[in-house]
Amino acid sequence: MNFMMLQTIRVNVCAGLALLTAGAVFGQTPATAPAFEVASVKPAPPPANPGELKVQIGSDPGMIDYKNVSLKMVIARAYDLKEFQVSGPDWLDTTRFDIMAKVPPNTPKSQIPLMLQSLLAERFKLKVHREQKVMPVYAMVVAKSGFKLKPLEGEPEGRMRNMFSPKGRAFSGQMTLSALAAALSQMLDRPVVDLSGIKGTYDIDLEWVPDEHESGALTKMRIMGGQAGGGAEAHGETSDPNGQSIFGALQEKLGLRLEGRKSPVDILVVDGAEKVPTEN
Repeated sequence: MNFMMLQTIRVNVCAGLALLTAGAVFGQTPATAPAFEVASVKPAPPPANPGELKVQIGSDPGMIDYKNVSLKMVIARAYDLKEFQVSGPDWLDTTRFDIMAKVPPNTPKSQIPLMLQSLLAERFKLKVHREQKVMPVYAMVVAKSGFKLKPLEGEPEGRMRNMFSPKGRAFSGQMTLSALAAALSQMLDRPVVDLSGIKGTYDIDLEWVPDEHESGALTKMRIMGGQAGGGAEAHGETSDPNGQSIFGALQEKLGLRLEGRKSPVDILVVDGAEKVPTEN
């Protein structure tokens, strides 16, 4: 066998190995993102009463049923964030949609947010990126009087009630302090971070008068339903302008204090989204 034949064999073997390697790489099927079996996304009809906001979030484990939801609300659910952590154009808050989708049988709950992400990318062409932003927050810490509640035993009810009462505003439910901080973040003018270090589930029952620190506290609204610890109900207006604020109620009833601080907060920035979803 001469030198030229050896060179030819070596080239052919190398080429064959390259083809095999390429076939192994490009022949792989990329992991398919989880998706709903079928989904309907439509602009929500105008409210019958312009002075009242109604939002419905269905709790059927086999279906997603959202009525009159903002895109910011859906994005927050899809990425396991609170609405204050979603940054984007103003219409994300104001434009409303009705979304229905069928969940494939035997789908773990942990897959539903990923399905929502796929739906948002497909129908709204949503593009996002994450970053951290230093912003004013309320740090929820134990007051000097000490924490006043005892932990509950067993599974929590998984339902929160957020309403306007004759004295002002009321909030109740069985939850962790982390969940309480998350709920307060939606009511107040800045995020609430749980720095109490207290674990466990507690029976929370608060009543207070909204003040300038609340965000949208005097807006009439009614939220029905919920899932996995979510869900709230709110309606009416305040009537006692001289009552106790949320800051005083937390300290008196729970032994917790809200301190104003600045802290890095994880933010999801919307780089692009279409206001009109693609057809069903």
